[in-house]
Amino acid sequence: MKRSFDKILEGYKAFRERYAGGDGSVMTNLSQYGQQPQIMVIACCDSRVDPALILQCDPGDLFVIRNVANIVPPYEKDNLHHGTSAALEFGIKVLNVKHLILLGHSQCGGISALLNSKLEQDDFITNWVNIVKMPNTDINKDIDTYAKLALNQSFQNCLTFPWIYEKVIQKELMIHLWFFDIKTGTIFTHDNDKKEYDSLVL
Repeated sequence: MKRSFDKILEGYKAFRERYAGGDGSVMTNLSQYGQQPQIMVIACCDSRVDPALILQCDPGDLFVIRNVANIVPPYEKDNLHHGTSAALEFGIKVLNVKHLILLGHSQCGGISALLNSKLEQDDFITNWVNIVKMPNTDINKDIDTYAKLALNQSFQNCLTFPWIYEKVIQKELMIHLWFFDIKTGTIFTHDNDKKEYDSLVL
C-alpha cells in the first residue's frame, strides 16, 4: 500500500516539473486563459482505462466524464440529480466541444454486474447499469459483446438530448464509438457502414 502511495507522490513531483514550473507553464496558461478542450470523452471508472493516459494527452486537452460502465443515460429533465447529464451539458453547451468519444472497454465490471447480477443489496450500481437494456436474444453472455451493445445504446441516448441532436444534425459535433481492449491496448472504432468495430487506423 505504501509503495502505491509513494508512486503517486513521485508522479505528482513529475507533474509539477513538467507542467507547473515557471510563469509560462501549461498550468499557468490554463489558469490565465481557461480551458478550451475540443474533445469530450465518456469513459468508465475502471482504473485500467484512463483516457488521458491511453491518448497521451496534456492537461486541457480532454473534458472527461467517468462513470460505471461509461453509460450515457437518456435525457430526463426533472428535479433529480443527473451528474453525467450535467457534465454533458457543460461540455456540449458551455465548452462547445467538437468531438464526443464514447469509450467502452473489455472486461467491464459494470456490464458483468448487469449480466450476472453479482451485486446484492447495493445502493446504486444495479439501478445505474440497468439503464442498459439487453436484447432478448442470447449472445452467449459475452461481456465484451454486450459492452459494445451498451456503447450503441449510449449513442442512441445521446441523441435524446435536444442540444446534442441539433449539433449532430448541423455537423457541429461528431460522436465516436470507441472500444478499448485492455489486454492488447488496442482501440477499436465503430464503423457505421459495416455495423462492426475495426482497429483504429493511425
